[in-house]
Amino acid sequence: MPKKIIQRFMPDHQKIKDNKHLKMFGALLHNANLWHLNRRSVSKAFAVGLFFAFMPVPFQMVLAAGFAIIVHANLPLSITLVWITNPLTMPAIFYFCYVVGTWIVDVPAKNFTFEANWQWLVDSVSTIGPAFIVGCGVLAAVFALLGYLTINIIWRFSVAKEWKKRKARRG
Repeated sequence: MPKKIIQRFMPDHQKIKDNKHLKMFGALLHNANLWHLNRRSVSKAFAVGLFFAFMPVPFQMVLAAGFAIIVHANLPLSITLVWITNPLTMPAIFYFCYVVGTWIVDVPAKNFTFEANWQWLVDSVSTIGPAFIVGCGVLAAVFALLGYLTINIIWRFSVAKEWKKRKARRG
């Protein structure tokens, strides 16, 4: 059952409530629906977490938390899924976003090398920026939708399977 698998990897909700960056949400964090694992909250959490994982913005976790609160998604799962783009995976994922963006915007991909300075960032906004932002937006929406639908399907399938097992045991 997906619920049992997900529960093993869930962080403690009290630690999340006590996080200094999430204190701004105040009493909203006390909504019980943010902490329950059910088909709707988990599928929404996958959509929220995957969407913000592909957004190249600072404070992805705070944005995911805020949106999870608005749509009543499972908060810990929404925040955790943002870490799909971590320092190890981010270069490959964001390069893929750029390539997808160049294909959508129909511009040739430019060769570039990353430099960790402000001038490179300013120059890149006008050269590779538009394709990168479009690619991030499209892939964020696609993976959010895929995550939502996949979890819904897996959850429904596992519940139907459990009901069949119960029916078989009864006679």
